[in-house]
Amino acid sequence: MKPDSAAIKKRYDRIAPYFEGLEAVMEGLFFKNWRKKLWAKVDGYHILEVGVGTGKNFDYYPADARITAIDFSQEMLKQATHKKDRKNISVELDLMDVQSLSFADNSFDTVIGSFVFCSVPLPLKGLKELYRVCKPGGQVLLLEHVVSSKPLIARVMNFINPLIVALVGANINRNTVKNIKACGFASVRVDEHSGDIIKLIEARK
Repeated sequence: MKPDSAAIKKRYDRIAPYFEGLEAVMEGLFFKNWRKKLWAKVDGYHILEVGVGTGKNFDYYPADARITAIDFSQEMLKQATHKKDRKNISVELDLMDVQSLSFADNSFDTVIGSFVFCSVPLPLKGLKELYRVCKPGGQVLLLEHVVSSKPLIARVMNFINPLIVALVGANINRNTVKNIKACGFASVRVDEHSGDIIKLIEARK
């Protein structure tokens, strides 16, 4: 694991027990509805969720799918395991870095993640891994917050980004749409209801 990955992993390990409380307001006001929209787009049987965190997406898992979910933070996975047991969720949880997935090429019908690539040190490398493990004709679905297209807001986001990274390990100035378009997908589209900063991205291999 690269030093940057190790440092970010330590931050998430540290905040794991408090993570859901820290994001509770934003989750209730905004993220919950976006998660529903994201998971409504899933198709196929074999699903990979990257960056499962504490299991915030468990409530939206399709009942008839085989789901594998990964995270690179052991402490976040502990929280997800407790929730899995409490809610009786059918999912295989694995400790893994999205930048170096241990799955074979062309393994999954859908690869999905929510608010993950803000925290990946080498996002293009991670996105190429999603492309690699996605089956031909399969899809990658991402819900991400990205840098604003408005110059003034973007400057503010770039200015405060080092502080945000130091506190929680997340970048707020990523250009994930541009990055995923560079990965070789047959098509990439952004949901028409996406805003300036939150984007629901659909890529087809």
